[in-house]
Amino acid sequence: MKIAAWNIERLKHKRKLDAVLTAANGVQADILVLTETDGRVRPDFGYCLETPPLFEIKPEYYGSTENRVSIFTNYKPVRQYPTFDKYTALCAELETGRGNLLVYGTIIGVFGNRNPNFSACLSAQIEDIRRLSEFGSVCVAGDYNLSFCDNYYYTKQGRADLLKCFSESKIELLTKSCPECIDHIAVSENFLRGAAVKIEEWNGDKALSDHKGIAAEIDFG
Repeated sequence: MKIAAWNIERLKHKRKLDAVLTAANGVQADILVLTETDGRVRPDFGYCLETPPLFEIKPEYYGSTENRVSIFTNYKPVRQYPTFDKYTALCAELETGRGNLLVYGTIIGVFGNRNPNFSACLSAQIEDIRRLSEFGSVCVAGDYNLSFCDNYYYTKQGRADLLKCFSESKIELLTKSCPECIDHIAVSENFLRGAAVKIEEWNGDKALSDHKGIAAEIDFG
């Protein structure tokens, strides 16, 4: 199973739309979470679930095709769960060969971790993650606006609070050791069951967006 996440920077490089699509398809993920995304980006998957258009809440700022989170997958969605903010986080339960998995696609702090709303947004999402973990195995994928192994971009409190939540909810941050990385993938330990994980990155030169893409390939053996 391969799970991937990528912030495509509101498709600011729209002249490179074909290249963005090629990159998204090229990772060959089973679950792909795109953030700061756009309806014009439609990778080749069987299912697409997405947050509502941002044009609804701020038409003077967002284009008519923009939304914050889209989950693309070939696993069948069986239900969706409410989140603290329907425009910023999306949770879909997917049927996989390893059992059902609740995929929580998100941006933590839509204006970055220096904005005053970051702490409130993080706290609300931590409550979402704790609540959703009670329903089954969870995958938290998207733009965390935090790096975890270097000084690239983080807040000490943000790191500490999210890692505490993952520890208490028995969720493993698979991308914790990736340098200069603020897009992440975390999965419940009871879903992984000790599986081997290989990390893959793309867009390292930031030519298609200002974020690297990140993928975790889980080998259940």
